[in-house]
Amino acid sequence: MSIEAPLGAPIPRDHGGGLDAAMARHGGARGDWLDLSTGINPVPYPLPPIPPHAWTALPDRAATEALVVAARTFWRVPDAAEVVPAPGLSALIARLPQALGATRIRIPGPTYNEYAASFSAAGIPLTDDSDAPAVLVHPNNPTGRLWPAEALPSLAVLDESFCDVTPEATHVARAAHPGTLVLKSFGKFWGLAGLRLGFAILAPGPIATRLHDALGPWPVSGPALAIGARALSDPAWAEAARSRLAADAHRLDALLTARGASVAGGTTLFRLYEVDDAQAWHDRLARTHVLSRVFPYSRTWLRLGLPHPDRWAHLEAAL
Repeated sequence: MSIEAPLGAPIPRDHGGGLDAAMARHGGARGDWLDLSTGINPVPYPLPPIPPHAWTALPDRAATEALVVAARTFWRVPDAAEVVPAPGLSALIARLPQALGATRIRIPGPTYNEYAASFSAAGIPLTDDSDAPAVLVHPNNPTGRLWPAEALPSLAVLDESFCDVTPEATHVARAAHPGTLVLKSFGKFWGLAGLRLGFAILAPGPIATRLHDALGPWPVSGPALAIGARALSDPAWAEAARSRLAADAHRLDALLTARGASVAGGTTLFRLYEVDDAQAWHDRLARTHVLSRVFPYSRTWLRLGLPHPDRWAHLEAAL
């Protein structure tokens, strides 16, 4: 299945979220809603105290270096690879076509549609040629597919936004060699999407230089540097989060399969279900203030994130 548009055609962009539109249609205040349309950890990392200078001063080199050191340690980044912090993964995706310097790109679908939109907007054609440079979402969104090392082309961008729940599957060790660029999203696993923090991990060279230049000075805010460095230095929290997410994903599967859905894929941050009519499920849930995710290319796929531990009763009643 592919969501790629013909060469030169605009690429549709659809995402989870959009709670404002759901409230306008179905009523209720934000606190009444259970937003399961994204794959964000519902139990976020507890915010540490933030020093006042993080708000009032330009981010300094020491704060940036502390974040990079923490990222290197947490993800076991090879010494020969660079870590490029950015104000969210979207900022990297928007700059990726120019930084990569490719004349064509392969983006196997269905997958996160911002990549196709970004390359199309830059005038870089999409192709199905298996020899072309590729963007591979690992694990894939929404299917959860993992890309084995033998399937990676000589030039690959690996989006590991959801890989922190399965750290054993990471390809970050390959980032020491030219040809592999690993992207990491902080907001999903740590549940702080509003912080806007992302990373590119890659070998030094022209691509890294172009990314640095495109992001400019002080790309990451002072508060994001402080919070990111603290969270990435807390492996005990990460391990506990993985265990809780795995248990909750199993609980969600049991709820949905008991009501006629079947598991079609996903990760422990989101689950993908096969249902008879995804739009009907989506509308029925919305009427009880539960926001789910449907896809324009599938009539039967329904995606749900995990509810906060205090909100299971809401979901059970809606189902």
